[in-house]
Amino acid sequence: MPTNFLQTKIGIIGGGQLGQMMILEAKKMGFYVIVLDPTPDCPAHSICDEHIIADFNDKNAFALLAEKADVITYEFEHINADALLELENKGYKIYPTAKSLKIIQDKFTQKTLMAENGLPCPDFMAIESIEDMEKAGEKYGYPYMLKARTGGYDGKGNAVVKSKDSITSAYNELGSGKIKLMAEKMINFRMETSVLACRSLNGDVAVYPVGDNRHIDSILHETVVPADIDKTATEGAMNAAKKVMEIFDGIGMFCVEMFVTEDDQILINEVAPRPHNSGHYTIEGCVTSQFENHIRAIVGLPLGDTSLIRPTVMVNLLGEECHSGKTYVDGLYDVCALKGATVHIYGKGISKPKRKMGHITVTADTVKEALETADKAFSLIKITSKED
Repeated sequence: MPTNFLQTKIGIIGGGQLGQMMILEAKKMGFYVIVLDPTPDCPAHSICDEHIIADFNDKNAFALLAEKADVITYEFEHINADALLELENKGYKIYPTAKSLKIIQDKFTQKTLMAENGLPCPDFMAIESIEDMEKAGEKYGYPYMLKARTGGYDGKGNAVVKSKDSITSAYNELGSGKIKLMAEKMINFRMETSVLACRSLNGDVAVYPVGDNRHIDSILHETVVPADIDKTATEGAMNAAKKVMEIFDGIGMFCVEMFVTEDDQILINEVAPRPHNSGHYTIEGCVTSQFENHIRAIVGLPLGDTSLIRPTVMVNLLGEECHSGKTYVDGLYDVCALKGATVHIYGKGISKPKRKMGHITVTADTVKEALETADKAFSLIKITSKED
């Protein structure tokens, strides 16, 4: 990388809202940003310096990005890790590393590495046949989770095996053996949490407060920070996140999603090697956002302060049901009038049902106040579609 930081060119694979928010922080520090994304009018297009329009599996496009950029990062995991590995082996800088991405892309290899290193995870096993599913039922009882090992997100790629009689239907639902599967013991949890952690090139690790993640239809609805868990669980979650950064040799932002059981034990659900939806609250809620720290880390700058400024709630804004078409935002004025509320609209030209279109962050003196304002804000704003 150039010795003059301002000459550094950052390549980002993915031009969605995460890429967009990375660019906003990179541009504050004067960096040149090149985006690779197949969508000509993706959210990042209008603010990047260059846009390579290409598929996320296009090896030649990845090679072109590597030639143009001093360092490459990515906004989501479902990309051609093998192509990145080839580039990494040739000496190109990719953070988080392609090696760690390859392991994390497969939930079974991801969990195996964590379990081998003593990190607490739900019991799991590989599934290669209907017979294996029957064994999982005998081992874990019913219901248990059947998961696609690769490609799943927001609840997609998961099926609940409710009983022995539902084994075949769950197996067929997830590809009838055409994709790799794993089974996981069902966990009775009282809270889903996440911890964001960032690791610099020199090995320093910064950890953010534990967030309470609340979902609707398996899609994140809101994140409440700080989470209402005891000191032991908080320390356990933060230490687990630090350990994850160590074993995956993480560089940049990682999100470690966890379950908190009824007796406040921590179990790791999965790891994302990138900034995360549950970390959007850090833009207004923390001294240094997850996006700024990710950029700092991958270019070799010191990490920023991750302290929480005030209790914060982030609530996602999804496209409304029964609306597909040109994006229309209703209620923006009313939400902006609320004390402590900040609205982020991602600039996606087309709204679709349950598509992530934006988010609202609310800061307040107490979690209760932040939640009340966030709930009010959510009720006031709607993202639909409208004909010209």
